[in-house]
Amino acid sequence: MRSTAFRTALAAGAALAAAACGGNRGEEVAYVERPVESIYNEALRSLDRTNWDLAAAQFNEVQRQHPYSPWAQRAMLMSSYAQYRSRDYDKAVASAQEYISLHPGGDGAPYAYYLVAICQFDQIIDVGRDQARSDLALLALTEVTARFPDSDYARDAELKTDMVRDQLAGKEMEVGRYYLQRGEHLAAINRFRKVVTDYQTTTHVPEALHRLVEAYTSIGLMGQAQQTAAVLGANYPGSDWYSDSYAIMQGQGVDLPKAPDAKAGFNLLDRIAKLF
Repeated sequence: MRSTAFRTALAAGAALAAAACGGNRGEEVAYVERPVESIYNEALRSLDRTNWDLAAAQFNEVQRQHPYSPWAQRAMLMSSYAQYRSRDYDKAVASAQEYISLHPGGDGAPYAYYLVAICQFDQIIDVGRDQARSDLALLALTEVTARFPDSDYARDAELKTDMVRDQLAGKEMEVGRYYLQRGEHLAAINRFRKVVTDYQTTTHVPEALHRLVEAYTSIGLMGQAQQTAAVLGANYPGSDWYSDSYAIMQGQGVDLPKAPDAKAGFNLLDRIAKLF
């Protein structure tokens, strides 16, 4: 049966995604030899007071003074959680990964993997900048769902995975629009195709299909433009993006259904496979 202390860690983990973090760095605990229960309970009290840095230092003190006790294993996770709440992400990841390395089959392993993922997720920056952190977050979130598919952590990780994929698709769209505006149509096409093929469950697909219609039309590939517009119309018949693509095709003397019946539409994945 899991201990009360470990259940405390799990309860804290459930609130991770919505945590409002704060605190000051650099807390230290003077070495005074004490019973392990005393140090651990003091750390829990610091958590209750949202003194994240002091709590992390106290949990680390448990490990320093009593490294071979069962308390040290729990304290490693709790220290990682406190560091996460303090936004000290590098230390939080290091503590969680140390737990995974030392206790891969421990009761806290799902929580440790989730902590690593949520630390990466919370550091994702706006779509206008490099998305290396998004790639790390996606990898870590995927590992949570793959290793612990029936856990609460996996369910939350799946939701966040969708958010990260949308972020990555948004970055591809931004770059593709840049190339399109510069008249670098082939480079733009590659970016928009990547969105459609790799991120086809995201919100960016309708625009990506329309931008492909624009790009193909600009370089005279009317067959591809017409096919792409048909895919767009069949899968997103009521979207503004299809209206725009419809207008482009009409301007080129190409007839398309004004509002195709979605039930009669193509399967997006199958149709895209044939298109590309």
